[in-house]
Amino acid sequence: MLGTFCDKSSKAWKFLRQIFRTLEVFGCAMTGFFITGTDTGIGKTVVAGSLLSALRAEGIDAVPMKPVQTGCETRDGQLIAPDIEVCLSAAGLEVTPEEMADMVPYSFEPACSPHLAAEFAGTVIDLSVIKDAFDRLSARHDSVVVEGAGGVLVPLTRTGTMLDLMKLLDLPVILTARPSLGTLNHTLLSLAALRDSGIEVLGVVLVHTSPDGDRLVEDDNRKTIEQMGRIRILGEIPYSDRAVPLAADIWKKWIETLYPARSDSQSSS
Repeated sequence: MLGTFCDKSSKAWKFLRQIFRTLEVFGCAMTGFFITGTDTGIGKTVVAGSLLSALRAEGIDAVPMKPVQTGCETRDGQLIAPDIEVCLSAAGLEVTPEEMADMVPYSFEPACSPHLAAEFAGTVIDLSVIKDAFDRLSARHDSVVVEGAGGVLVPLTRTGTMLDLMKLLDLPVILTARPSLGTLNHTLLSLAALRDSGIEVLGVVLVHTSPDGDRLVEDDNRKTIEQMGRIRILGEIPYSDRAVPLAADIWKKWIETLYPARSDSQSSS
């Protein structure tokens, strides 16, 4: 799906343009973002990877973080976090084992809720461990793009949820949702939960996770989320079965195309 962002004719380009306008409005590019979703398998990694790549192409030292990764693969005796691998590949980043440990403080093999995966591993997820890792990344880099696991209220422990982690990290949130039938309830409930917790929501990104869809329904869903959710739709990402890593030079050319004035000023400085 990430390969879609290399196609200038796709809606994905419009999405990233909207994202950068949001960065300018809120002035938060140097802080970080929390990418959450209405469900699992909703496209959070696509949003996180593309935003990370765009930030780095803009000259911002941004890095990814996946505080809790379930469904890890075992490679050479080590658990590999697939979502972080996608983001690192998309941004052309190579990191040390120490840096990777901060990017993924908790990794588990079972593909299930974080609290259950931790119990299977005989441990308990400690939010302070995640916060310490985030602080170390923030101290070394300009911006941290944090991708949650599952949805807003997925349990991290028997008493805490992903929402508690969002409040602890205190980052502006981008909500990832699908545009198809059933999204209204999930998206509006997620927005309500985020706002009730006092979390700043920058907007919603709609990700097409299937090639099939009723355009009439999806268009109305978008309008309804905007109106009833009182939220900006940052953009839509079309479905694609390609997964081509994003190259830095592609993003550089894209930024120069969208921001010629900024490019001119940088070249003259």
